Amino acid sequence: MATFVHLSSAANAPKIRRAGLRADSWGQGGERGVYCFPVLPSFAVTHQWLRELARRGTRGGGMVAVHLRLDDGQPVLVGHYRDRAKSAQRTVTAAEAVRRVRELGDPLGWEVFVPRAVTAGEVRRVRAVPQGVGWRYAPGVHGTRPCVCFGCQGRGEYGGRRLRERLADPSDLPGPKVPVLLERLAAAGDPGDPAELGRLLHWLGKRGRGPVEAVARLAEHPDPEVREDLVYAVARWRTPGAAELLDRLAGDEVADVREAVAWARRG
Repeated sequence: MATFVHLSSAANAPKIRRAGLRADSWGQGGERGVYCFPVLPSFAVTHQWLRELARRGTRGGGMVAVHLRLDDGQPVLVGHYRDRAKSAQRTVTAAEAVRRVRELGDPLGWEVFVPRAVTAGEVRRVRAVPQGVGWRYAPGVHGTRPCVCFGCQGRGEYGGRRLRERLADPSDLPGPKVPVLLERLAAAGDPGDPAELGRLLHWLGKRGRGPVEAVARLAEHPDPEVREDLVYAVARWRTPGAAELLDRLAGDEVADVREAVAWARRG
């Protein structure tokens, strides 16, 4: 019998002991089932997924380890988690999956997927484990400078604001509030410094709605780069008048500005 560990919220422990594990995870090719990892001599490697799963949220009480014992001939998928998107994970028996993972020089990021529910009879025990085990974000990134863009650092994550303030490129930050941006826009003068106007339009463009009447004058700015920046800012707005401003810029004398409008409309 092959032995694996599945990690789950502690709040689920009573239900798991009573009824097993539901097939509520999606695997390669849209299959439904349960993710787990072989029990290896290294405790840290066996429970490597704990911190990453906990980072995505638990139902309270931290995470617990659910030990499973599956028949050696049970078909499972095995591979690195990045292989899932490429449909490159392989279907093997449970015993073969354990053998393959044991022989890896670096098994971090590997996973085993059981394409069905796990019965209560296959659950051997549910136990508490230390909550600081494993990697976060990606295997092997410990000790490297974290990425603090809004794609990698989710809103509301613990310590996220301080990390962004310390490490982020200014262009990745939310920027000043809209009233402050409008004050700076008015103070920029007419026609205004192109570099400063570009920064202000960058921040305004991060919002879903914007002050069309405050930026419409920039459609006549003598610097075509400002007019192009205006296109990219307005393209994201769902504000009355934004589409009409883009129509106006679509007839610009400079090809780069016209191409920016065409790109914005394709998006």
